[in-house]
Amino acid sequence: MRSTHKIYFNSSANMRAIPSSSVHLVVTSPPYPMIEMWDDMFVHQNNSIRNALKKGDGLKAFELMHKILDQVWQELYRILKNGGIACINIGDATRTVGDNFMLYANHSRILGSLIKAGFSALPLILWRKPTNAPNKFMGSGMLPAGAYVTLEHEYILILRKGSKREFKSTQEKQTRRESALFWEERNSWFSDVWLGLVGTQQKLKKNATRLRSGAFPFELAYRLVNMYSTKGDTVVDPFLGTGTTMWSAMASGRNCIGFEIETGFGEIIKANKGTVMALSNERIQQRIYDHLAYVESRSADKGKFKYTNRNYKFPIMTRQEVELFINPLESVKQAGENTLEVEYVDTPDHEFDGDWQQLMPAASKKSKSGQLQLF
Repeated sequence: MRSTHKIYFNSSANMRAIPSSSVHLVVTSPPYPMIEMWDDMFVHQNNSIRNALKKGDGLKAFELMHKILDQVWQELYRILKNGGIACINIGDATRTVGDNFMLYANHSRILGSLIKAGFSALPLILWRKPTNAPNKFMGSGMLPAGAYVTLEHEYILILRKGSKREFKSTQEKQTRRESALFWEERNSWFSDVWLGLVGTQQKLKKNATRLRSGAFPFELAYRLVNMYSTKGDTVVDPFLGTGTTMWSAMASGRNCIGFEIETGFGEIIKANKGTVMALSNERIQQRIYDHLAYVESRSADKGKFKYTNRNYKFPIMTRQEVELFINPLESVKQAGENTLEVEYVDTPDHEFDGDWQQLMPAASKKSKSGQLQLF
């Protein structure tokens, strides 16, 4: 199996090169309007934003910033297939403009724009990301009534184009079965609140473009890619940044097309290419160990499992997991200046093939509730 990952370093206008109704999934996190670190990027595209901020008109600046993003949401609707999913990670903003402090509800504004573009909203996910110390003081501290709550969560908006995706051909159905999640993963991942995912602090050089990056954790993108697509699907990120969505697509056997307006991120993406294979395979192995630890725990409480996975020969909870197989990465090659090609192993690791019982003690020790930090 092979996947291709292409990066366009220019503007989102390049998405016009993508044929309509050709993409299966979008996973992205745009620049957050009304977060000061993104002001220059928005002002570069519309200088009226600078004037609004200088005049203390925060609501006008907020709306002008979102009008820039609206163009991207319309393009995403065009390129997605019927049944395709868009996952948008976004946080709200608090800011004082002039002498007025207020909340700017980015998630609400983007959700409205996506629905206006034609999407159907699905239940969203709250990503709880603690970023403040327990002794934080906001506003007037302990004195009412000038204090305000801190923002310690972001939203993952989930929307679908058209009706529910159908898998009609024999090959499509088989690929879907091989792309299945473990029962316990499904129960954890398809929850509307995600805890324990720590925001990624990018290690950018002092003179690098965009010193502070709003990148989400690899684990966040990895889950979404596996939840809402199957092997061989095409994933698009119109705000690629340091490549988190691309790395998660690689680790999952999907293709990816990324767009990034700032060419400075090219060096960072190329530098990470050398480590993506080993770290992706580590995440794949961790999924297996986590499952084996679950098998050991449940076996002790409930006894034998009813089903066995055909590829790994270990117990599983449901018939839908029988064909599940997670392809390890075999190689990552540069196929062009901004194109990477990944080859995958098409047979299960012998380490798990029929020997899962011997791995149980090790799996219990290696299973962890934390997350793998790729970059």
